[in-house]
Amino acid sequence: MELLECKVLSKEFDNKPILKNINLKIPTGKIIGLLGKNGTGKSTLIKLINDLLTPTSGEVLINGEKPGVNSKKIIAYLPERTYLDKNMTIRQVIKYFEEFYDNFNSKKAIKLLKDLDLEIDKKLTKMSKGMQEKVQLILVMSREAELYILDEPLGGVDPATREYILNTILSNFNDGASVIISTHLIADIERILDEVIFIDNGEIILTSSADELRNKESASIDEIFRRYFKC
Repeated sequence: MELLECKVLSKEFDNKPILKNINLKIPTGKIIGLLGKNGTGKSTLIKLINDLLTPTSGEVLINGEKPGVNSKKIIAYLPERTYLDKNMTIRQVIKYFEEFYDNFNSKKAIKLLKDLDLEIDKKLTKMSKGMQEKVQLILVMSREAELYILDEPLGGVDPATREYILNTILSNFNDGASVIISTHLIADIERILDEVIFIDNGEIILTSSADELRNKESASIDEIFRRYFKC
């Protein structure tokens, strides 16, 4: 059984097709790049997987079941935009995650946050955007999940913060879990990818092992992406 499977999945808004007949299988134990330019359907696909949107047709299966209560227990989701109350302190946010998620490892989160020299009673609103991004990522990666889905985790932050985010992802996801990273910043992320999915105009146009694709095309994933999308 696949960890995640999409079967002929489509989504329309106002009769305009956004995703078209997506067929996709995600195994366990992989870091997968969901790669495409902005507006190509990446976030819509992610929201369907997380049961935040309803498919127009087709289905999503998580461990063989449709998204619902059980899937929310095993998926740790980092949305593109923060959903945390910025008037909360780090201590309050940790308590919120403890109460909301049975698989949240608060000791792990506190250790990672202390590594940033953050005051636990500091409000999010008093932090820079980059620091807020780090805090939210740490909270998500401190869940003992089976599937981590990160929507544009590198967007809008400086190169040093991007490096921190990548290292945090690599060092902290649950053993045997898979990670889906949606991004258009290929050069920053390709070193950690096991597999890649190219999506364009709501359709998957390529799926491959990252190493096999590099060897076949004699180029980096970033270069191949630019060829496909004529960046």
